[in-house]
Amino acid sequence: MQVQINSDRNIQADERLAEFVRETLHTKLSRFADHVTRIEVHLSDENGNTKHAGNDKRCLLEARPEGMEPIAITEHAATVGQAVSGAADKLQRKLSSAVGKLRDKHTRAGSPDFSEPEPEIIEPEQV
Repeated sequence: MQVQINSDRNIQADERLAEFVRETLHTKLSRFADHVTRIEVHLSDENGNTKHAGNDKRCLLEARPEGMEPIAITEHAATVGQAVSGAADKLQRKLSSAVGKLRDKHTRAGSPDFSEPEPEIIEPEQV
């Protein structure tokens, strides 16, 4: 799963931030590694660096699952770390739902049923 990190001019995207983003996404989304080819991360400070009030840090995550349309979510928070973590949580829930629906669709489309057959009850012969 490839992670691409982008930021606006108000967010200082150094290697430490990049490592935090990669680690957070890997921790929360590793179970989808077989389904997602790439995640694009867009970090921004909507008020600019001069204002520090409110939830002005934004993290937009766009996941590219195989065989599906891209999935995008946005999280606003007071800090970049909180925005990344919250966005990863949201994306985890969204991917879980999307992959589950895809799995259900394949099951209903005629995939073999591997469930155990019901045991046959044989009545004893009457003497």
